[in-house]
Amino acid sequence: MDLTRLSLNQITMERLSLVEAILACQRHSIPHIGVWRHKLEGATLPRDTGVSVSSLCRGGMFPAATAAERQARIDDNLRAIDQAVGIGAPTLVLVCGPAPDRDIDAARSMVANGIAAIGDHARACGVRLGIEPLHPMFAGDRSVITSLAEANSLAIQLNVGIVIDTFHVWWDPDLYPQIARAAGRIVGFHVSDWLVPLPDVLLGRGMMGDGLIELRRIREAVESAGYHGPVEVEIFNRTIWDSDPDTVLTTMRERFEALV
Repeated sequence: MDLTRLSLNQITMERLSLVEAILACQRHSIPHIGVWRHKLEGATLPRDTGVSVSSLCRGGMFPAATAAERQARIDDNLRAIDQAVGIGAPTLVLVCGPAPDRDIDAARSMVANGIAAIGDHARACGVRLGIEPLHPMFAGDRSVITSLAEANSLAIQLNVGIVIDTFHVWWDPDLYPQIARAAGRIVGFHVSDWLVPLPDVLLGRGMMGDGLIELRRIREAVESAGYHGPVEVEIFNRTIWDSDPDTVLTTMRERFEALV
């Protein structure tokens, strides 16, 4: 795939500071970076590196047990939109959050209400909100939005976007019709691979080519649905985090060009 679309999602280089990650992208001619909010504190983005910001992660986490807590989550998302503006991120990725109790339907309503509460501010700031559906195994602790079909319906209802992550959606028997349904609303695309056996629920993602996801087929479907923006490599994996960053980024470039 065209390397001009390659973006390093910062979580792939979790051990690096934001400045270190940007400079590593510059060294390896990686033109984009997806930034995580926990790396922003105290950081100043270096200028004239040729590296642009593809997204900010993450907003969301809307459900909470009390009205005051839910408002605090909304306020935090409003701050996240302002942070996105500050670093030039066109998209805020929304990981929508788990149920605070056993009422998953109520939690889904809290997600819809939360996104609705921040939509006007995002539009006024020129920041696109992207709902990222997570794999169902994360329903208990990270998101009650667990399928592309559900994310599509919510995005249509609220006039926001969709972020598609291969790790979370590759298994879905309705994947390709739902990608087509998302046409015009896709605002981000993330790639990694599904290892067998999965070594860890959260930290078990693999480098492209080390697992069984049909990465190129999914990428082509996403392009057919109208998305031609940066493609972020997002790998949660402690072994990769502990490896030499330059070796990881060299492999990442090679696999992206050959397999995505």
